Amino acid sequence: MSEEETIHVADVSEGIGGDATAEPGSPVELPVVDVLTGRSFITGKSGSGKSNTASVVIENLLDSGFPVLIVDTDGEYYGLKEEYEILHAGADDECDIVVSPEHAEKLANLALEQNVPIILDVSGYLEEETANELLLEVVKQLFAKEKRMKKPFLLVIEECHEYIPEGGGMDETGKMLIKVGKRGRKHGLGIVGISQRPADVKKDFITQCDWLCWHRLTWDNDTKVVGRILGSKYASAVEDLGDGEAFLMTDWDESIRRIQFHRKETFDAGATPGLDDFERPELKSVSSDLVGELESISDEKERRESEIADLKQELEKKDRRIADLERELEEARDLSDMADQFAQALLGKAEAPYRGGGGRAAGIPERADAARDGDDDQSVLKSYDEAVAATEKRAQEADESEAETATESSASAADGGAEVDDSGAADTNDSNGGAADADATNADAADAGAAGPAPESESSTPDDVDPVTRDDVAESALRFDDAIELGTREAVIEELRSRIEALPELSRGMLRHYRREGASDPVAAHIDAGGDGDSGHAYSRHRPIRRVGLIRHAGRGSYAYAVPDLVREAYADRLDEDQVAEIVRAVERVFVPPAELNYPPDADPSEVGDRPDDGVGLDADDADADVTADGGSADGGSADPGTDAPDADIDEVESDESETATDAGLSDAARRFAERSER
Repeated sequence: MSEEETIHVADVSEGIGGDATAEPGSPVELPVVDVLTGRSFITGKSGSGKSNTASVVIENLLDSGFPVLIVDTDGEYYGLKEEYEILHAGADDECDIVVSPEHAEKLANLALEQNVPIILDVSGYLEEETANELLLEVVKQLFAKEKRMKKPFLLVIEECHEYIPEGGGMDETGKMLIKVGKRGRKHGLGIVGISQRPADVKKDFITQCDWLCWHRLTWDNDTKVVGRILGSKYASAVEDLGDGEAFLMTDWDESIRRIQFHRKETFDAGATPGLDDFERPELKSVSSDLVGELESISDEKERRESEIADLKQELEKKDRRIADLERELEEARDLSDMADQFAQALLGKAEAPYRGGGGRAAGIPERADAARDGDDDQSVLKSYDEAVAATEKRAQEADESEAETATESSASAADGGAEVDDSGAADTNDSNGGAADADATNADAADAGAAGPAPESESSTPDDVDPVTRDDVAESALRFDDAIELGTREAVIEELRSRIEALPELSRGMLRHYRREGASDPVAAHIDAGGDGDSGHAYSRHRPIRRVGLIRHAGRGSYAYAVPDLVREAYADRLDEDQVAEIVRAVERVFVPPAELNYPPDADPSEVGDRPDDGVGLDADDADADVTADGGSADGGSADPGTDAPDADIDEVESDESETATDAGLSDAARRFAERSER
């Protein structure tokens, strides 16, 4: 392979970002060495052509005799077998061979030493852990072997955001792929990451790429990524790209070109099904020798599993035999004890006086009439029965003692270490006292039930509380984006108000603390809201606020008020600060007392109510309302600062503002949504 060898994958197209030095239709060629050993990122929304682009690059490499390994998460690359002898390994019956993590080393050997192109289809594994372990082991083997062989080889990863997410939660597989991206080039191991959502892919990977393909993207968060990397004009133009069209950014010539990729020549297994009949073409099969080598590994694994199952079964049989022998031994011991008792009884009878008691058998009661004629046989039988009864009684007492010990242990564990009376039982004669104690206990339990659930443990710590992960916050943000799809002011306010209204009372008080302080810690917010200084209580009531995204982590255990940021993100930073402040104030009326709204968020709470309401941000009805500093009404009624009161005034304010601010530009669907929100 020469350093100048290239592959022709696309042609220059017209439009923003086009190559000014080349005519539309001019060929676009990629250097093979940079493709095989470099780092690449291909992105675009579903149907924009990203998988077609990857297939075109792979087809050109296979035509030139360069093998690749494709990690297929959706089972859409098997169409390559229409033209190429490529090994399809996975978990489905349609695959050439079913593989597991035990096959990782053999798959790496086939790819690097025997130049066998491989499709690693992980879409058929029911257990995600099995698929991740298989991919992890294969990549480890490729990386280790490439350190020695230094052979140009390309690894293609579909849906790479599942392995290297931006929001955290990356497992060992993702860390290994990042390692390949950072250090694989020097060993000859290249990587191509493919994803529909560039905003969800770890930016450390994207920024390290040597060449990037940006197909059509329409989601705001994704176009922002385009703007940061390519420039603002590309962020707008990327929304209008046609199918298969992309902006190609390459480091080797430091250019950004608008190009049209070729159509793949093999069967498109990933195409959306239509109404026409689906006809699968005849696919090529790989060498039976290759499959045989892999099957030998599967056979060896099955043989080991069968041997292990047989050994387990044999062990269970031996365990049962040991248990039977121990039981027989115990029975023999009992019979021996009974025989001893019987012998002692007979010996005592033999040595007793002819008339009267005084036998040697211990534990056998004497009877005054035992010397009467005809009682000898009955006495012997009675002594035997008593000996048997004594033996059985000792065994029963031993069993009861063990059961009582086990009961006391379980009771101690259940009661958290409560003391157990050494006597082991209550006095049976004191039945009235026991009944009285039981009644008192039942009364205490009833009082405790009426008082509500037991207070949280004072020993709770933040470590006892379920953590809020980045995925929780990301999911909350996505729900927010879905809720404001109409883009109306009412939708934003309604969504944020509903989040706040769903919070517990103390949590809303903590949110008011964050509004005043800007940034603070959960314990301080909990105390300010009327709670105690216990960190476990504070973090448990702090978690609902963070989970719905109303506050955000600010570093070193502190958190910051995030409602204004949510409003800005809802409008993609297209509002000025006055408009943002107006919407924020409308949202805050659901949990901030009216008298506090006209003061800056960081104002001293003792100052609230000292100045008259200036009416900023309120309608005339609100400005004229006589509201006290603590949120109560002038007529002696009170309004809880954490509730929606007064609902009527707030609804009127929002109704008037929404009519003046948004009615003129609302669509019919948005206006219906706003009217429903007002009702």
